[in-house]
Amino acid sequence: MKIFHIDQFPFPLPPGHRFPLEKYALVRETLQTENQGQFQFLVPDAATDAELLLAHTPEYLHKLNTSTLTEREIRRLGLPWSDELLERSRRSVGGTIAACRAALTDGVAMSLAGGTHHAGPDHGEGFCVFNDTPIAARVIQKEGLVRRVVILDCDVHQGNGTASILNGAPTIFTFSIHGQKNFPFRKINGCLDVGLNDGTGDAEYLDTLHEGVTRSLALSNPDLALYLAGADPYQGDKLGRLALTKEGLAERDRMVFTLCREAGIPVAVVMAGGYGREIRDTAEIHVGTARVAERMWGGEGR
Repeated sequence: MKIFHIDQFPFPLPPGHRFPLEKYALVRETLQTENQGQFQFLVPDAATDAELLLAHTPEYLHKLNTSTLTEREIRRLGLPWSDELLERSRRSVGGTIAACRAALTDGVAMSLAGGTHHAGPDHGEGFCVFNDTPIAARVIQKEGLVRRVVILDCDVHQGNGTASILNGAPTIFTFSIHGQKNFPFRKINGCLDVGLNDGTGDAEYLDTLHEGVTRSLALSNPDLALYLAGADPYQGDKLGRLALTKEGLAERDRMVFTLCREAGIPVAVVMAGGYGREIRDTAEIHVGTARVAERMWGGEGR
């Protein structure tokens, strides 16, 4: 299984910043340590301007390329601006594009980044500079590799930026299952959105997820699925407010992969959010997603 990683492109963060940059290297290192040939680790190319413009406005991209964001725009982004952040963000989008291409060949692939679903057409928001999944979907469509795409967003936060960018695009279906009272406080609905109450646990979440994914696949008839496998529905997440266990999140992954595999739909996986009180819990959840994916397509699933 191909895994695309970008943690060799760090960016400076002030002490105490809550963005968990270290989780990316920890996930990669863990998977590399246990690798016995089942994982192939690759560094993606950076997304080009032409690719980024499939989702973002020329004015916004110009501000990023010239480092002319206003202080208000940087506050909305939630990250200190730097050239290093721009390069990493381009690589993150490139990783999602590469994972899509690989999934179409191999059945599944994963980027150890991405899922930056709060970035809108003309702004960054909530730690998200570019919105990788609509960009990747449109790149793959433009290349003629697929006609229809489904985005299955299982990050705990609603994908407002994705919905805003796609704005009812007929060939890209969006499903989001998230905490209803969590960030963003102004939701922008996509094709199918399910908001859950604070404290929702494994059983209710999984029942709701099964219904939502089944319905999404039936309505979208996709050639490719992009799966945002956020670790932040975990009960120990600082920003999550739901109450899933690690076992519940592993079952979530198996459910999504099973439903897609049975329908003959390849899956490109991105990490999305995860802000555990213990960073190793977050990394363990992301590592678990990679393990489940590999078993289903490369090992026990065959």
